Amino acid sequence: MSIDVFFQRINSYTSLTKEAELAWSALLKEKVYAKGEHFIAVGQIPRKVAFVVKGLFSQYYIADNGTAIIKYFFPEGRIAGSIPATLTKTASLFAIEALEDTTVLEYDYNEFKKLTSAFSDIAGFYIKYIEQHWIIDKEPLEIVMKNDSAAKQYSDFLKKYPDLVKRLKKHHIASYLGITPTQLSRIFGYSK
Repeated sequence: MSIDVFFQRINSYTSLTKEAELAWSALLKEKVYAKGEHFIAVGQIPRKVAFVVKGLFSQYYIADNGTAIIKYFFPEGRIAGSIPATLTKTASLFAIEALEDTTVLEYDYNEFKKLTSAFSDIAGFYIKYIEQHWIIDKEPLEIVMKNDSAAKQYSDFLKKYPDLVKRLKKHHIASYLGITPTQLSRIFGYSK
């Protein structure tokens, strides 16, 4: 069932042949991460990426003052990973943690990259996914985080993640916005 959900999502980017699906299926391993468990730890050299079947991951880094700053959420249907560290085979600057019990389909990134050479349709997916999530989605987010007020960022957060607000604690949203939970409560009257 999880594999069906996975390929349904992948095929929303580009259609894969049955041969490509079979080859990619051979790499997939289902795993459950308990709430609070890390998929990737800061300093780890990551080798895997994970498709979130059910649950929620956050990607964060630790600021100089020791505060965790959330940069991204990976809800159902997203692929989680520290791609720059995986590509360069260096220690990840980010951690990816389960905010809920999270079921994923993991696969080795280097083995996946081999599939992009063997199957043009998998390569097509890879290009479209990176274009959408690492270029188109990311650039406006970087500008917003540098220039917009907390109120504007919160409004944008509600538009981008309307279903996540009910699943997140106040400190997760505050961390994502770069403010304290107390500031979030004062500014927005947010309580959870």
